Amino acid sequence: MKTLLNIKTDVAVKREAKKFAEAIGFPLSTLINASLKQMIREQSVNFAVPLRPNRKTARLIKKADEDFKKGIHISPVFDNAEDAIAYLHQPL
Repeated sequence: MKTLLNIKTDVAVKREAKKFAEAIGFPLSTLINASLKQMIREQSVNFAVPLRPNRKTARLIKKADEDFKKGIHISPVFDNAEDAIAYLHQPL
């Protein structure tokens, strides 16, 4: 037996969720039902946040990539692990 579930959510959240569901080929209600069933089955709720750097870190990563492509390296490049470990153990 099916029943209606009324929830309050932001209009933008619903719109984006529906767009995502459609993009992967499912009605939004199917994804919500799957999430509810998983919550019941596992007796837990998991929230995953994508690993996205903040603006400052993203800028630093971009600069490091550009520097690397230009051949600019802050630390030396090693051919083997032993040399890298020896470098790390050097006094500052």
